[in-house]
Amino acid sequence: MENRTFYNEILIDHNQHPGHKHELPDANLVLEGINPSCGDDIFLHLKVEDGTIVDGAFVGDGCAISQASADMMLDLVIGKSQEEALHLADLFQRMIHGEITEDELDELEEAGALQDISHMPARVKCAMLGWRTMKEMIEQE
Repeated sequence: MENRTFYNEILIDHNQHPGHKHELPDANLVLEGINPSCGDDIFLHLKVEDGTIVDGAFVGDGCAISQASADMMLDLVIGKSQEEALHLADLFQRMIHGEITEDELDELEEAGALQDISHMPARVKCAMLGWRTMKEMIEQE
């Protein structure tokens, strides 16, 4: 029960007060991510310098899970190298599929609160939207 309360508080906070939901005019990487099954649609903006994500933001519309997950992802990857961001995206995906160790879960910090999404198959794509978009963006560069 405590985990569910923690999950709800984090999800609500990141959805209602996202720190990274805004335009980022000096972004040098921008990619739209769409979840056609539910209509979630974001534009992810990253500013990358010398292989490090120095800033990031997103704009768009979607359910609370997609919006909160994108915001948590940006909290985690800003200041990290692109390689570290891809590693975290891999961990997040493995977490969503129930294939992660406790030590790996700790690396995800607040994003680990979304671990229970693995029990809600219809919401997996929502939680993965920002992460999938970031991974695609970095791999395309």
